[in-house]
Amino acid sequence: MTVVVPVYNEERGVAAVVERLSALDLGVPVEVLLVNDGSSDGTAPILERLEREHDVVRVVQHPVNRGYGAALKTGFAAAAHQVVVITDADGTYPEDRIRDLIACIDDGAEMAVGARVGENVNIPLIRRPAKAVLRALASFLAGTPIPDLNSGLRAFRRELVMKYRAILPEGFSFTTTITLASLTNNHRVDYVSIDYAHRQGNSKIKPIQDTLGFTSLIVRTVLYFNPLKVFYPVALALGLLLVAMLSYDVFFAHDIGDKTVVVFFALLQILTVGLLADLIEKKSRL
Repeated sequence: MTVVVPVYNEERGVAAVVERLSALDLGVPVEVLLVNDGSSDGTAPILERLEREHDVVRVVQHPVNRGYGAALKTGFAAAAHQVVVITDADGTYPEDRIRDLIACIDDGAEMAVGARVGENVNIPLIRRPAKAVLRALASFLAGTPIPDLNSGLRAFRRELVMKYRAILPEGFSFTTTITLASLTNNHRVDYVSIDYAHRQGNSKIKPIQDTLGFTSLIVRTVLYFNPLKVFYPVALALGLLLVAMLSYDVFFAHDIGDKTVVVFFALLQILTVGLLADLIEKKSRL
């Protein structure tokens, strides 16, 4: 098993994380692959020291910062084993729950997610409303409940990630994309309840920018795999609006208004584009 840890400016937390990972006894050979994503603080010498001290540790370098998803892609490409676990270097995830994630993979899951729904979950209150809305939107579009959309503690069958590598982004939305890609393509995804500790160091998340980006990404990813899930709700809303406008025109205005005609053609266009997108998506699977 390979544990991939993307590392960017984590001099305060990475050593403790690696010590705990190196001490894990999972009954299988373990490789801890640290991907230094162009850190500009004192992280690099710490990683070099950890590589010297622990036989299971291997460090891969990015000369410049390329992003969380890029670091994970590098890790998956370099992994020596077919089961890959990802975790963060900031000390927030419980490494001892990796055993439970691996058990899900052994049982047949293609991805097992550490869902941050335990009794001790330290997510800042200011971020919780946006996360809840994004999770609800993703669950609706994916057609299944998603307890945690972008948890950074997961176990995978390596081939799952390699299958979708071309569409996986290089930023923080890597985990969101692989979740939606897996669920909308009927891959088995299991969830394990975990706690989530306070992070060591500063968060790299930009709340407003990243929330808008995640929303766009969710819609775009579902459009890629199941376009009718996006187009049908829009068509339904336009259909209800059309009925209301027609009712007003017939019973009160006694004439069909220009706006009603515009809404009718908008509905027709949305349905046509949606059906064409669905046909293209299905044909691409043949």
